Formats: sequence, structure tokens, C-alpha cells
Amino acid sequence: QVSLVESGGGLVQAGDSLRLSCAASGRTFSTYAMGWFRQAPGKEREFVATISRVGTRTYYRDSVKGRFTISRDNAQNTVHLEMSSLKPEDTAVYYCAAAPSRSDFATPSSKYVYDSWGQGTQVTVSS
Repeated sequence: QVSLVESGGGLVQAGDSLRLSCAASGRTFSTYAMGWFRQAPGKEREFVATISRVGTRTYYRDSVKGRFTISRDNAQNTVHLEMSSLKPEDTAVYYCAAAPSRSDFATPSSKYVYDSWGQGTQVTVSS
């Protein structure tokens, strides 16, 4: 497992942009696929985006495609989520997560394969 710390959340208006960051500890960061999930009040935690362990592939939920971009820097042990054209329905606590991966191309979207989670960062989009 790795230790994860998110940052970059905040209160923005609809249409604005925001960049979330996640810093990971440990020397095995490049063996993990990384993902972003979110959880709104009263709702289940849902998949947002994932990136393979060396950044060769990404995968997004349909509602954020074209608006969100996930990236990673294995030299810095960081993963980012660039969010643009934000909508009120994007309001949630956003979590960074790590999934052990044996493939350079795996982009897991199921929360059940992720074994390390950050504490979350709040994103609030006002209309």
C-alpha cells in the first residue's frame, strides 16, 4: 500500500477550472494504476478517471470526458486531475486511490481493486 494525500479542492463557480493533486509516498508508485473517485452527499463513491501505471492509458467516466484530464509524474510520485467547465453536479469529495497493477496498460474503474485511498478533498461548484 501507499500513503496518499490530496490537495487543490475548493469552491468555484460553474464553468471554472480546478486542478487536484495527489502526492504518494513510497518507492513503488510506478507499480500502481492511479484513480480519482468522488462521493457526493447521500450517494455512493463513483469512478471519475484512471491512469495506467506508466501513464500509457487513461479512462474516464462518460460525464467528465472532454472536461477532465488525469496525468501522473512517476518521478515526483504525483497524480493530477485537471477539471474544466465544472458543473454543479461535479460537487463532491474527490478521492485519490492506488491499485496494484501488473500491466502498463491497465486502467481499472472498479473501486474494489484499489487498496490505498487518500483522505479526500472537497470540490464545490456553485451555479
